[in-house]
Order: sequence, then structure tokens, then C-alpha cells
Amino acid sequence: MPDKVAVIIGAGPAGITAAYELATRTDVKPVLVEKDDVIGGLARTVNYKGNRIDIGPHRFFSKSDRVMDWWMKMIPLAQTNGNGPTEISYQNKSRTIEAKGPGANPDDDRVMLTIERLTRIYFLRKFFDYPISLKAQTILNLGLPRMMRIGFSYLRAMAFPIKPETNLEQFLINRFGRELYLTFFKDYTEKVWGTPCNEISAAWGAQRIKGLNILKALVHAAKQLVPAGGDIRQKGTETSLVEQFLFPKLGAGQMWETAADHVKEMGGDFRTNLSVDRINVEGNLVKSIEVVNSKTGERQTMTGDYFFSSMPVKELVDAFSEPAPPDIRRISDGLVYRDFVEVGLLVNKLKVGDDTPTGKQLIKDNWIYIQESDVLVGRMQVWNNWGPGMVADQSKVWIGCEYFCYCTDPIWSMTDAEIIKLAGEELDKIGIIDKADVVDAMVIKMPKTYPGYFGTYDEFETLRKYIDRYENLFLVGRNGMHKYNNQDHSMLTAMVAVDNIAAGIKTKDNIWDVNTEMEYHEEKS
Repeated sequence: MPDKVAVIIGAGPAGITAAYELATRTDVKPVLVEKDDVIGGLARTVNYKGNRIDIGPHRFFSKSDRVMDWWMKMIPLAQTNGNGPTEISYQNKSRTIEAKGPGANPDDDRVMLTIERLTRIYFLRKFFDYPISLKAQTILNLGLPRMMRIGFSYLRAMAFPIKPETNLEQFLINRFGRELYLTFFKDYTEKVWGTPCNEISAAWGAQRIKGLNILKALVHAAKQLVPAGGDIRQKGTETSLVEQFLFPKLGAGQMWETAADHVKEMGGDFRTNLSVDRINVEGNLVKSIEVVNSKTGERQTMTGDYFFSSMPVKELVDAFSEPAPPDIRRISDGLVYRDFVEVGLLVNKLKVGDDTPTGKQLIKDNWIYIQESDVLVGRMQVWNNWGPGMVADQSKVWIGCEYFCYCTDPIWSMTDAEIIKLAGEELDKIGIIDKADVVDAMVIKMPKTYPGYFGTYDEFETLRKYIDRYENLFLVGRNGMHKYNNQDHSMLTAMVAVDNIAAGIKTKDNIWDVNTEMEYHEEKS
């Protein structure tokens, strides 16, 4: 029986991964504390009348074999040739995945599907490739004069890059040229972040799109003309160029519900509706946390040997029983988070479509970046294209309209009915749907979805060193580290933290190095 306890704050990808790793590899019992009444965090799936919707797009793709193996161990890859083995290729070698029980049958629910990815930009009421490609349709959409300005601007940026590169505007101009930055990046990025690009740290670009530029996009487009093996891991491909990914049949949340079931079977404990109110510390150790039940108001103290936190750093510092020094509080208080509103719209049809020999068909996009500056909506999911398990009635189209905001913005305080009306009217305005075709809808609000790379972020290293002095406290995940991680990076931070516990390693530098090393930067070596 385990004789030690790890209290894990937050039951999202990082927290659940930490719990599973502890339960399978150590003598430490995981106890997860989640403030909501459901698990999965930002990777949860909401089931609305049989229509499933995620909090943004969660592709199951990683350059980490450790993560890919973990996912496929939880939910088997659907077999495409009966119950026989499926062969996938990656890194110039092949791997055979054997069918293991009924879960490998694509007709069953607990399978991972291979999804073809299409992502486009909607701008000037037209579709553009994402990333932008210099093909005839792009030139036609933009016009030759603007295309020439983009080309010359890119050449100038290559010849005379901005140095030093300190903000996101400079980062993007150096890789795409000023004209393309102004056309496709500036307005959309500021819609997402609510902050001018020249006030956002260049670290955001390094985190998300470091390996991508026009030249690589062109080379990638050329390679598509040559048939190649299906490399599901796609290690040599920048994330923004990935053409395939894995996805659980019943949504991203199915992965975390499955993993949570395994943790419970191994003796782990999940406790929901508990908000962390106080973190009791003595010297360089966390001794316990005090939580409040949001349903009953009951307060309780939970002790442990280790503590993992994926809660927002600002809230963590506020909860310490020993008040942080004024400078640390100033940095913590200055951290900025972007909030998120998603509107699920069930519609009879879209006004846009793909031309085929048999007539107009539903567009194949998984998600679309809405570049138009005259609407607030920033991104749109087409959940029909994420697999058949996401939509109850295949004759309807189930879409997600995503709004990036602050909780102080007007949209956050709107009623659900007002937000649904806004989403329908905006998609009608830009020619994607007829608002009269909306037959049902729902709203999800998710606070602190995106940690901002502005505010006091440039001083975060000082804050990190202060928190890391607590020897048995491990920060993991997106909000836990105030780092714009994908879910595989969040998982890896938890895995490395458990590695350290199992090996008795005291430093936490290797946890913070996840998604800063070359392999995690999604860039070729």
C-alpha cells in the first residue's frame, strides 16, 4: 500500500498525467482536487444533447514518443483492416500496432481515430490556406499588387531583420515580412490577445511558431506533390503544418476520463467542487492545503508529502500562508490571463461549401481562423470533421464559435441567449451561415484559458525561482507554469516531475525546460 500522498491541484491533462504516473511508478497515492464538477480542465468534452464540443481544438499529435505511447495505451488506435494489425510509419521506420480487444474496432466508442487536418483562414469573405501558400487562388484572392508588396516586404525582412527582437510584432515581421504581418497576423493576434502585438513578448512566438516561416511553408507545399509514407508522428513537421492527427472518437475529454478511471482503479482519489483557499507552508515545504466545497461551503484541510499545482500562478501565490515579499506579489498580480467563450451552434447547413462533381459539400475544415475585423468571433470549429462521434445528427452541422476576451469585457457578462444571438448574427454577417438556420445552441465560458505573455511576464523568472524554493511543490501544466503549452507539453511537465520524485532529483529546471528544448520547440534540429 502507498505510504505517501501527493495532493494534485487541478484535474486537467497535467494533473491526471501526474496522478497516473505516480500510481503506476511510485509508492505515492495521488489525490486530485478539482474546483469544477467535471474533470479534464481545458481538454474536457461537453456533451450537449449528443453533440460533443471541446474547449478549442485538441489534436493528439506529439513529437514525443513517450506521449504518443501513453495516449495509445489509454485508447487504442482504430484498426482499418478488420481486427488485424495496423502499420504506421515514422522517423524512417515502421511500427505495427496490434488489435487489443474490442476497443480496436472502429465501430466501438473507445478508439482513437486518424483525422485528416484542414485549417484555413477566412478573410475578405474568402478562404485562404493556412499557412498562406503562394498559389494561384491566393494571388486571385489578394490581388497581384498586394502579393507583390508581400514578396518585396519578405525579402526586405530577410535582408534587414529587426534586432534585437523583443516583441511579437518584431518576431512576426522578421519571419514573414511587414506586409504579410499587417495582412494576416496583426489584427487576428490582437483579436485573440486584446493587446497590441508590440506589447506581447517575442517568447509567445518562440513558444508557438518558432520553426515556421514562408520558406518552410513553400517547401512543405512542394513536398505534398510527392507521395510519402503516412507518418502519424510527423517529427520533422512544424505543428502548424501537421496534416494528420489522432483524436478520441468521443472528444478530447474521453482521453482524460479514461485515464482517470485507471487512476481510480489503482487507488487514486478524485475530489471535485473543491477550490483551494490556502496553502500552508513552513520553511521550504508545503505542509497542507485548505479547500472549500463550492456546493456545501464545507472547509477541509488536506495534508500530503508532495504537492502538484496546475492552478493559475497568480491564485497560487495569493493562497500561500506566508505572504510573498512585495516584489513577488507585484509580479504575480501583474500576470495577465485571457478568457474564453465558446458557442455551440447546431445549424441546418452552411452557406459556404466545397465544390465537388456531385455539387456543394460541407467544407472539410477542422477549424477556421476568422480574420475578419468587423466581427468579434476569432475561430470556428466544424465538429462534424472531427469524427462521427461528435455530432448526433449527421444531417446537421455542429459548429463552435470561439471568442477570446477578458472577464471584464461586455461579452463575458452577457446572458447565454445574448451570446448565442451575437454568434449567429456574426456568422450570418460574414456569409458563413444564415442565422435562420440555427436550430439549437449552447454556451461555455472558461476563465483563464490563455496565460498572457505581457503584463509582468518578462519578470516571471524571478517569480518562478521564489516558488521553486518549496522543495515538495511542483508546478505543471499551462496555467500552473504560466506557459502557453499544448496538452502534450503539459503532460511532459507532469511526467518529468514524477521522474524527479522517483529518482530523488531536487532540481526543477528539467520541468521548466519542457517545450524550450529543440525537440519540443517543434523545429527540426
